[in-house]
Amino acid sequence: MAQDISPITGILEEDKVYIDFGEHEGKSILEVCDTEPDFYDFLVKQKIDGKCAIRRSRDKSFRLHVSQTVL
Repeated sequence: MAQDISPITGILEEDKVYIDFGEHEGKSILEVCDTEPDFYDFLVKQKIDGKCAIRRSRDKSFRLHVSQTVL
């Protein structure tokens, strides 16, 4: 059986990774995928561009961060 791999979280399940910025802070990636497909597409593009990072916080949860560096 092959599992689907998320374009944002990779092998981590989307319901276990939470957004750590903006108006969607605290929502899981899966929740955003269901309710805000345009924002989900934005996150996929940021991941492809290398501007996303998933970090594990002290409470052992996974948090998605997006770099806002201006060049």
